[in-house]
Amino acid sequence: MNSATRPAILNGLPVRPKGPPDWPRPDPLVQTVFERLVKTGDWGRYHGPHGTELCQQLAHYHSLEQVLLCSSGTAAMELVLRGLNISPGDEVILAGYDFKANFQNVLCVQAIPVLIDLSPTTWQLDPTRIDPAISAKTRAIIVSHLHGGVVAMPHILQIAKAHGIAVIEDACQNPGAMIHGRRSGTWGDVGILSFGGSKLLTAGRGGAVLTNRADVAERIKRYVQRGNDAYPLSEMQSAILVPQLGQLDAFNQRRSQSVQDLCRQLSDFPGLTVLQPPTGDVQPAYYKVGLQYRSECWAGLTRDGFAASLRAEGIAIDPGFRGLHLIHASRRFRPADSLQEATQADAGMLTLHHPVLLEGTSAIAEIVTAIHKIHAHAAEIAATAPTCD
Repeated sequence: MNSATRPAILNGLPVRPKGPPDWPRPDPLVQTVFERLVKTGDWGRYHGPHGTELCQQLAHYHSLEQVLLCSSGTAAMELVLRGLNISPGDEVILAGYDFKANFQNVLCVQAIPVLIDLSPTTWQLDPTRIDPAISAKTRAIIVSHLHGGVVAMPHILQIAKAHGIAVIEDACQNPGAMIHGRRSGTWGDVGILSFGGSKLLTAGRGGAVLTNRADVAERIKRYVQRGNDAYPLSEMQSAILVPQLGQLDAFNQRRSQSVQDLCRQLSDFPGLTVLQPPTGDVQPAYYKVGLQYRSECWAGLTRDGFAASLRAEGIAIDPGFRGLHLIHASRRFRPADSLQEATQADAGMLTLHHPVLLEGTSAIAEIVTAIHKIHAHAAEIAATAPTCD
């Protein structure tokens, strides 16, 4: 058999022998910033102009009054909970499938995570599950836009306003996305961003809090100021984020076009569905492209086996998060419903990493070619399951 048509995991030739593209990519604008930092010495200063400039740029970009920089998206979520005065015994609603640190941050402030299920079509938090989950102790809801999808924010705000609870919008995976004409991260009382090493805006580490609520911003400032900022983003990190923010919209558009191309080419393919294709009133940002995987359409090849097979072809794809209800002791949270879809997402979510999306049509064609190779040999790969561990 031709080794080019045989999956790499079965000793064929990989579609992308050089593997996935590096991230962050070489960027002359960022290189210029580094050169300027070396000349001025700002890279090593406690205080300087770059943090202030980044705050101003982010505030203008999001049309918000308050931006607070911090050391990570995880830290940003903790600071938001403290800024909202979430206290021991309070309840915070979040999806049963979400970033683990959001759950842990609720515990960090000694509040109680209340887990609700996902929409079966989008595998995003299902707004219709919120009302039954609300109790007299409910103080906030965390809404995360995950894997290129978005949550229906107008519906969320309507419910939150009726019950007087705060909305925390986690936009770490979709900076710059537009939802019904508004930026993600600006719908709730508070939004957060991440500048982690793999993110669309990257400084290796870092995060930001976005809000129009002066009271929340003031509480956060009082908490972090301990003679110095306890959760700092450095001047060097701030400086290299400014030119990236200026390019974000153009790069998001390119990524969205690649996902539209991928959706078209997978439209008739069984058992592999993009979670939430772009629509007219939603312009996503794709840190990851989420796909629903059904092993019964792949001769029983497991989700993890499929991911390992595609990685062997040089494509960066991985299983998604674990379901929060499946990795934490039941005494640590309150399940508000059966979490059936969150369990399905735990077993069936795949996430394609974003750098390949900037390579355009040729890269999408390679991904589709690799998927067809794996589908044609799925039974054989499944029979050699130990090689996919």
